[in-house]
Amino acid sequence: MGILAERMAQVSVSATLKVAAEAERLRRAGFNVVDFSAGEPDFPTPEHVKAAGKAAIDANFTRYTPAPGIPELRQAIADRYNAQYGIDVTAAEVLVTVGGKQALFNTALALFNPGDEVITHAPYWPTIPEQVKLVGAVPVIVQSRSEDAFAVHAEQIIAAITPKTKAIIINSPANPSGALVDENTVSAIADAAAKRGIWVIVDLCYEQLIYEDVPHNLPKVLFAKHRDRTVLCGSASKAYAMTGWRCGWTIASKELTAAFNIIQGQSTSNICSITQKAALAAVSGPQDAVTAMLNEYRVRRDNIHAWLTANPAIKCVKPKGAFYLFPDISGLLSPDGLKTSTDFAQALLEKEYVVVTPGEAFDAPGYLRISYATSMEQLREGADRILRFAESLQPAKAR
Repeated sequence: MGILAERMAQVSVSATLKVAAEAERLRRAGFNVVDFSAGEPDFPTPEHVKAAGKAAIDANFTRYTPAPGIPELRQAIADRYNAQYGIDVTAAEVLVTVGGKQALFNTALALFNPGDEVITHAPYWPTIPEQVKLVGAVPVIVQSRSEDAFAVHAEQIIAAITPKTKAIIINSPANPSGALVDENTVSAIADAAAKRGIWVIVDLCYEQLIYEDVPHNLPKVLFAKHRDRTVLCGSASKAYAMTGWRCGWTIASKELTAAFNIIQGQSTSNICSITQKAALAAVSGPQDAVTAMLNEYRVRRDNIHAWLTANPAIKCVKPKGAFYLFPDISGLLSPDGLKTSTDFAQALLEKEYVVVTPGEAFDAPGYLRISYATSMEQLREGADRILRFAESLQPAKAR
C-alpha cells in the first residue's frame, strides 16, 4: 500500500513554481539572473491599500472573521461587479477566498464528482486542470492556436460536450497567452450549457488588465443566459499588486455560496483579517494605481514584443490582456539541437541566465511564457540575451 492517497498520482508539481525555484537557486549562487517567470506584478501594493492594512493592525483587527469574509468586503465586491458589468449581485452571493486558486478549488470541490468531465481551453494555466484531477474529475482540453490569435471557438467547446460534462472553465484574459474570449463565444457556450444543465466557471483573475477598449462583459452575458449555473472567480492579486496578501473571491448563487462556506469553514476558514481590510480599500477606493500599472504594462508589452520578433524565427501574437508574452520558438528547435521548449528554456538558463517558463507547462510545446511584469531595463537586458542565444542556434546563412 502506498504512503500517499491515490489522487496524488494524478497531479503534477507546479511547473511555474519549479522554474521560480531554479531562478532563486542561481541568484543565491551569485549569477546575474533575468527572471521572466514571475506571475505577479512588480509594482508595490498601492499606498492607500497598505495604509488600510496597517490601520487594521493598529486597531487590533486581528481575530477570526466570518468564514466567507467580513460583510463590508463582500458588499464592496458585489458593488464593484454591479457597477463595472451592469449585473445584480448581492453580498450573499460573494465569498472571499485565499486568492484566486482557492476560489477555483472551492468550486471544484463543491461541484465535481469523480468521473465528471470538465472542459477548458489550452494553452491553460496549469492549476485549472490539476485541480480538476485533484477531485477525481477528468479535464477535457480544447486547443487554441497561435495562428488564430489563440481564439477560443464556441463550436469546438460545444463539440467536446458529452453526457459526462459537468462544467466548462473559461479563463479570460488568459494565462499564458493573454488572449480574450469574446462575448459572442461566451454567449454561444452559455446557450449550449443552459440546454444541458452544465456549469460555466470563469476565471477573471486578469479582468482589470485589458489593453484595448474591446467588449469583454462576460459576467453580463452569462448572468443574462445562465445565471443559476455561473461561477465568477476573481482576485485582488494582479490588479492591485496584492499577490502576497492572498485575496480572491467567488460570485455564485446563494445555494452554491453556502456550499463554499461549508468547505471553507472546514478547511481554511476566513482569509487573513488584515488582508480583508486592505482588499476593502483596494476594491472600493481610487483605481488610479490600476490604470497606471495597465499603461506601463502596455508600453512594456509593445517593446518586448517588438524586440523579440525582430528575429524572424520567433513568432508571437501580441497579447490583449494579462502581462505575458507567449512566443512560438519552434523555429529555433531542431532534431539535432534543442528538441523541445523545455530544452530551450534550460539551455537559456544555463548559458544566458534568463528564466522563462517552457510551453509544456501550459500544454503548448514549442512556446515560452515570458512575464513582462518587470522593469524596462530588465526587459531590454533579457531580450538581448534571448536574441543572442537564438542567433547562436541559427546557421549563419539563416541569420
